[in-house]
Amino acid sequence: MKVEFAPLSMPLQRRLQTASVIQWVFSFLCLAQCCTAAFIGLFFTRFWLVSALYAAWWLIDREKPSKGGRRIHAIRNSVVWRYMRDYFPVTLVKTAELDPRQNYLMGFHPHGVLAAGAFLNFCTEASGFSTLFPGITPHLMMLSLWFRIPFFRDYLMSGGLVSSDKESASYVLQKPGGGNMLAIIVGGAQEALDARPGSYTLLLKNRKGFVRLAIKHGTPLVPIFSFGENDLFRQVRNPKGSRLRQLQHRLQQIMGIALPLFHARGIFQYSFGLVPYRRPICTVVGKPIPVQRKPRPSEEEVDQVHQKYLNELCKLFEEHKAKYNIPEDRHLEFI
Repeated sequence: MKVEFAPLSMPLQRRLQTASVIQWVFSFLCLAQCCTAAFIGLFFTRFWLVSALYAAWWLIDREKPSKGGRRIHAIRNSVVWRYMRDYFPVTLVKTAELDPRQNYLMGFHPHGVLAAGAFLNFCTEASGFSTLFPGITPHLMMLSLWFRIPFFRDYLMSGGLVSSDKESASYVLQKPGGGNMLAIIVGGAQEALDARPGSYTLLLKNRKGFVRLAIKHGTPLVPIFSFGENDLFRQVRNPKGSRLRQLQHRLQQIMGIALPLFHARGIFQYSFGLVPYRRPICTVVGKPIPVQRKPRPSEEEVDQVHQKYLNELCKLFEEHKAKYNIPEDRHLEFI
């Protein structure tokens, strides 16, 4: 006998979608601090052995974030991420086939405030990555700092996040047999300070390390542009040269992470809060750019491939911008 469940009512679906997004925002803003507090606090309780055993495990497992991580498919496939996908909603678009016999290095643009599109598309199966790109295993790079936090590091790795260092990138890109994709948010934390609705400025003009890495391993480069990524939050005005921007840059140099002062809507009202706006995100994956392997590329060779990448990224943006209501006179700006 087949049992059929009645579909959820629209108000309930909306509440679940909002709850999933709040959980995600909380995980990146507060969970790290909670995990640290729990790890330290347990030492002063009768459950001190939990932290002691975890500390021993942490020491043994310390290299894992640089060795491809440890994804947990049950977490990647959680229904929570599907509700989060539908909140915005988020869509992943394929423009070319990827050969599963090769490894790929993907550049993701723009960073946005919290990189929602990058997380949902590559760290979960909510948008159907494995269906669109069969045989390809995605990895997304994240600041190594976050993998030093107890418990939180395991949560990050469960989705396919790996540390953002050269050793970690090389480990993924030189895996034998192919079928691995390494996504790098090229603009990084600094680009997050310019993430605001209607902004198409990318911190990419002098970011060439990922190109050098691709040439070193002979890995095809794939440009990605996530339309709507910058529309989820608003930021306090921080033009270059302002005291706030100088303070943000100084804190970034000290801490290694950006601290944008952002806001959006609340849980029960739409005027102010930290819950992102319901704005569609469409992440478009471009076609691979072949790269010839050379262990020690010259500056001229890096510049040539970098320029080709910029051209392909611009072409990708221009070909798709009309579909997402971007004015004809708006173009990408590289700084």
